[in-house]
Amino acid sequence: MHCQPDHKHQVYIWLKNEQTCLICDEVTESVDCVCNVCEIELPWLMEQCDRCALPLPMDGLTCGQCLKRPPAFKQVIAPWSYSFPVDSLISRFKHQARWPLGRMLAGLLGQHLQHRFDNAELSRPDCLLPVPMARKRLRERGYNQALLLTKWLGTHLDIPLNDHLLLRPQDTVAQQDLDAKTRKRNLRDAFTLACDTPINGRHFALVDDVLTTGATAHSLARLLINAGARQVDVYCLARTPKPGG
Repeated sequence: MHCQPDHKHQVYIWLKNEQTCLICDEVTESVDCVCNVCEIELPWLMEQCDRCALPLPMDGLTCGQCLKRPPAFKQVIAPWSYSFPVDSLISRFKHQARWPLGRMLAGLLGQHLQHRFDNAELSRPDCLLPVPMARKRLRERGYNQALLLTKWLGTHLDIPLNDHLLLRPQDTVAQQDLDAKTRKRNLRDAFTLACDTPINGRHFALVDDVLTTGATAHSLARLLINAGARQVDVYCLARTPKPGG
């Protein structure tokens, strides 16, 4: 859509040589506009499910839900748990168009992924795919935060993106208002694939801001796998804990 910001050039031009941390407003020399103290104190996700990144008491485990019903995606990569201040930063980026906050988080996610690529902990995908937004929601908000994250991440990692392969022809109820079972029913037949893009044998990574139940990621990954994709991963900024956990 034309309302999506064009990122061929910098959207924000810093007029001062001194940059301030976008979290605490202290002066920082970091290109990501976050000081070392704030970066260290972010809620980094440590022990987690090997499949869906759900926070767990111990590392190297698979959660009960993934054991019972394995998702179509191979793994979720999320640097942080969805708690303060990451939840506030994402919300302001997502609902208040605070794009510098999203760009900062995307840069840190890119560093996290690049480190794992370099250490052979992850294989680089062939293509990044933003999670599509319902047309009504896109008209209301004016931009898809997942597409912005994908563009920034693709530039950082030098991985191509495709924002036309995944389509969401049906307007569904907002997922955050639903429980896990209703989310799955809500997404039934909500997505489809464009017909003009090669999929067979390719490795894709879905990009979104937050993973909650994984229902959206599973639906999209299943579409891609059924169409012949070799592997589908999920890259997101944060993972929510289990309700009541």
